[in-house]
This record gives sequence, structure tokens and C-alpha cells, in this order.
Amino acid sequence: MKHGKLPEKFQPSFGNFLILKVPGNRRNHYPKIILKQDMQDVLKNFNLTGYNTFGIEVFAKLFLTFRNTQELKEVLDEYKNENVLILGGGSNVLFSGNIDGLVLQNKIKGIEVIDENANDIYIRAWAGEVWQDLVDYCVGRNLGGIENLSLIPGNVGASPMQNIGAYGVEVKDVFYQLQALHVREGYIRTFSTDECRFGYRESVFKNQLRGQFVILNVTYRLSRYPRFNISYGMVENQLKLMGVQELSVRAVSEAVIAIRRSKLPDPKFLGNAGSFFKNPVIEKIEFERLKLSYPHMPHYPSGDKIKIPAAWLIEQCGFKGYRRGNVGCHEKQPLVIVNYGGATGKEVFDLSEEIIHKVYDNFGITLVREVNVI
Repeated sequence: MKHGKLPEKFQPSFGNFLILKVPGNRRNHYPKIILKQDMQDVLKNFNLTGYNTFGIEVFAKLFLTFRNTQELKEVLDEYKNENVLILGGGSNVLFSGNIDGLVLQNKIKGIEVIDENANDIYIRAWAGEVWQDLVDYCVGRNLGGIENLSLIPGNVGASPMQNIGAYGVEVKDVFYQLQALHVREGYIRTFSTDECRFGYRESVFKNQLRGQFVILNVTYRLSRYPRFNISYGMVENQLKLMGVQELSVRAVSEAVIAIRRSKLPDPKFLGNAGSFFKNPVIEKIEFERLKLSYPHMPHYPSGDKIKIPAAWLIEQCGFKGYRRGNVGCHEKQPLVIVNYGGATGKEVFDLSEEIIHKVYDNFGITLVREVNVI
């Protein structure tokens, strides 16, 4: 399959139609189209506590869930003078205060095969799909590429925006293209891998084009004959503990899920946004200097630089299991800041600031937040 515009029959249908997910076996299905339903009412002074995994209580001036592209276009046109925030699963945001504008939650769903060849299958998922549902779809069909990204919270739309990654794999490794709607001008643009400018937990949508586009759908290239990446972290050891004799997409996915569940808190019971900081990447000469004082410092190659686990740095500064009032660092994974109940966004942010300063004082390394502070 060549890069560029997809064949006409694979182009999404917009206009005055509602795109629905077909129930049951979704292999090779295409969206059903029915006449557009009336748009929901915009809600005022809306409580966002249940719409962010930190469980922070803040209020949106205006709130609407959109279920198709036409609804999105209509509401953006009607409220064009408002500041707009697009919200997916709320798993990578920290609300620092009330939102003086329009919050739109993306609920456009659907997963479809749009092309395939002897080696690869191209899967398009709509941005409102839960990420783990897409992983399950691929694992269930023995399609390799995203099994290492199992159990990452959030929705499909956030995957290229954050360039989500875990255990040696990033979304950019399987990304083909995405379609996004321009917030102010209403046109739909297709972005290639190069145009997304992927970096470590970065993309053009977090930087130069921040707030300018709404991601509608993402197309991934999955493999019929995957090459497994099990050398990073604890994956290989977990597979041995599970008694896996022959590697498979499902086995790797189950190993990653077991690891994540063993050390990461479930936001349903303890508010958090997963890893709060990025793992810092430093120059080799800086690493050699630090190794003189910390000979057992864990590290991984990252191109011509060295990546240091942020969790190790934070733990060395005494924050593992630390609690102050309503917030703290998780007892098993210090990279995760948690809300023990009733915390404000400011409390979480202040603790992150303290961690950043302490790590810098001890190691000369500046941690960068992975979570989006709003």
C-alpha cells in the first residue's frame, strides 16, 4: 500500500450522517450510515470529576459529547467565540482549575479494516474508541504491533497526540496516518507520519498545532508476522513466570497486562493519570559523570543518548510511598502521583514541582511532565 490518499471507497463519510459502530464481529466491516440525529444540548457549569482519571473536581462553563463529525462541526461553528478543549478518556490531564470555555468529549466510535496485503493489515479506529478495545481487537486477530501497549488508559485519539509508548514500543512504530478536523476553519486534513513530527511522548499536536485540530480517526499498520519486543523492562521475565513456551501476540499482551496491574494503581479506585513524568534522556558524557556517584543507576540506550528511568530518580529522592495530605506518590510506582481523595489540581501540581526540584538538586536532571496540565 502506498502512502497518500486512500481509495475513495475507504474514505470516511461525513456530511449529514451519523457513523455507527457495527455490533458483533467487526472484521472487515464498514460504518453503517443512517440519517443524522438531533445534536445534544450543550450543558452548562458541568462537573468534570468523572471525566478525568485524577478525579479532580472542576467545572466546565460548557460541555457537550459529540458522536459524529457533523455534530462536531455544528457545535464548533455555533460556539466559535469560545475557547475549546477536546477531551477523550481524561487519562492524561491534570485540571488546575475550572474551564472557562467549551469542553467537547469525543465519542465517535468504530474499528475497521481498510486494506491488507500478504504481510500487513491496515486498521482504522475512530478517536472515541477506548484504546484497550483496539488492543483487544488486534490481539484477538493475532495482529502484531501494539501488544506492548496493552492496558494503557485513554482513547485512540490520544495515542498519536501523546505518541504513547511502553516496554520498548511507541505508537509511531505502527502509525500510518490520521484524519483531523481544523477547529476554526472546519476542513479535514490527513496527516502522515512525518507530518505528525513524533518524538518521545510528543507530536505536532502537543506543540505547533496544539488546540488547532480535533483528531477524528487513526490508521495503524499491524503485522501478520510480528517481531516481538520483549527485552525491555520485565516482559521477558514475566513470560517465563507465565510458562510461555512459544511467543504470541496474546502472550506478550497478557504479560504486559500482568506487569501493569502488579505495580500501577487502578484509577477507578485511586485517582491518577499513570506516569506523571517522562523518562529523561541525557547525553552520554552526563551519564558517565553520574555513574561515578551512582554505579548501579539503571539506564537504556536512546539513539546516541541515554535514557534514565524517572521512577528510579524519584525513588532515590525519597518520594516512593510519600504522602502529603490528599496527594502522594504510589507505594509501588513513584512515577505515579495519586489523589487519595479530595485533592485539588494545585495540590497535585505542587507535589510535582517539589519532585522536579528535588531530582534536579540531587542529579542535575530536569524532569518533564508527561501529563497535560490544563
